Amino acid sequence: MPSTTPTQPISGTDRFRIAAHVRLTYDPARERHVLLSPEAVAVLNGTGVAVLRLCDGTRTVAEIVAGLRSRYDQVDDAEVQRFLDHLVARRYVEAARG
Repeated sequence: MPSTTPTQPISGTDRFRIAAHVRLTYDPARERHVLLSPEAVAVLNGTGVAVLRLCDGTRTVAEIVAGLRSRYDQVDDAEVQRFLDHLVARRYVEAARG
């Protein structure tokens, strides 16, 4: 599946997955989950981890939001979209064209 580049707008049919060169892991020294890439380490909060666990290559933004709503009382669609946009721009996540 070809992935989008950071300059392409994300569409509602794109399906998200963590990039092959990135690993979501728990860092015991920080007592937090982190995204590890060859260039950087990104420390995540609990909601960020929940979003990334739903980025398995099969879910669209709407499906990710629905998954979050099953766990949390308030989920802002636009905030999830902005977070995914940021992750795609940083190349932590790939958006495969649907």
